[in-house]
Amino acid sequence: MTDTLSNIRQFLDSTKLEFEVMDCDPELADTKVFCKEYGINLEDSVNAIVVKTKTGELKYAACALLATTRLDINKLIRKKLNARKVSFANTEETVKLTKMHIGGVTPLALPSNLPLWVDSKVMQRKYIVLGGGNRSSKIKVSSKIFKYTQNTEIVQGLAN
Repeated sequence: MTDTLSNIRQFLDSTKLEFEVMDCDPELADTKVFCKEYGINLEDSVNAIVVKTKTGELKYAACALLATTRLDINKLIRKKLNARKVSFANTEETVKLTKMHIGGVTPLALPSNLPLWVDSKVMQRKYIVLGGGNRSSKIKVSSKIFKYTQNTEIVQGLAN
């Protein structure tokens, strides 16, 4: 997972956007706890969640959404994955796909074969706080970061 962290750093440097890597106690990495402990507005925090098909061809996608919202998994995600049933990927699947720890998954530097869907509300924030690829860091960066991520689609109504 060290390679993943260096890939994230290289990616951030390549965008020329200002960013801050924030240290975080791994015990406080879960979004709500982190925001409360470190004085971050929950509205500026972005969660990265991996979803998958439960029927038909196995497909995955990563989703980025504000921590104050919830994925529209049964309608929009199901339609975008073209499946009758969808669910959240489990911990093992998420770690295997992203090479990141739960509680620190970031939508940056994901594998090129994993689509990234970003809720349009994320793009309205001046800056966002993302997982750092591990449970001991977070990344504060402009929401413009998603103009640089690969395989990315900004989706209206991805989350409510």
